[in-house]
Amino acid sequence: MRKSIFAPFAIPLIVLCMILFSFSYIQPVAFGNKVENLAYQEGEILKYRIHYGVVNAGVVNMQVSQPMEINKRKAYNLKIEGETLKSFDWAFKVRDKFESWVDAESLTPLRYSKTVREDDYFHQDIAIYNHDEQWLKNKKGQLAITKYTQDLASAIYYLRTLDFSDKNKGTSYPIDVYMDNEIHHLQVKYVGKETINSDLGKIRCLKLKPELVVDRVFKHKDAMTVWVTDDLNHIPVRIQTDIRVGSLSLLLKNLHEYQSEFV
Repeated sequence: MRKSIFAPFAIPLIVLCMILFSFSYIQPVAFGNKVENLAYQEGEILKYRIHYGVVNAGVVNMQVSQPMEINKRKAYNLKIEGETLKSFDWAFKVRDKFESWVDAESLTPLRYSKTVREDDYFHQDIAIYNHDEQWLKNKKGQLAITKYTQDLASAIYYLRTLDFSDKNKGTSYPIDVYMDNEIHHLQVKYVGKETINSDLGKIRCLKLKPELVVDRVFKHKDAMTVWVTDDLNHIPVRIQTDIRVGSLSLLLKNLHEYQSEFV
């Protein structure tokens, strides 16, 4: 199956309606895994520009939408959308959307949706989780999972909640991620601290190396480096990754109320 070049970062209306309708049938999630979340809250919007090599090629928006109640519990709605600029569409047109609904207490996903449109390629995926019984259901049937398995959207936000304050360089965090009917057992390595220059000024960051799935997009499992703010928010500021044809960079465009905390 073809992989999205924006998959690490980034539903038609009818699919969204199907998901919202199905919430009434959700089984209780395993709520024993309580995660302290000081990193993000509802209303957060992060905007990035994408560079393919030196070319300004597209944008990525990440949003924590207004929460809803699922089984009488608060759930965050996390959205990641990526698209190429119209001036770049002639080379490769992308309109991708990844969305996850996570329990606000355990930060465990209840539902996941992916819509990928790339040139003439189109692919959708919907997953419904049951963490207590350790399975999820998608259009291909039922798939065994580990408890607290994340997806592409929820994993990015979950990693922001990790505490690096007392960790040594080289410390790795395990994370299981659902992607395209497979569960991938990955690691995220803490590399250290670094102050980077950006269009927004100098920013104190923590440097991370997430393990990737080697496929037709990525050359090797450590091809990506992520810089997040050295504060409780852990906002991704810069993401760089080598792909089989060139390289991609994501650069944060907005800071808003967070700026005074770490610049």
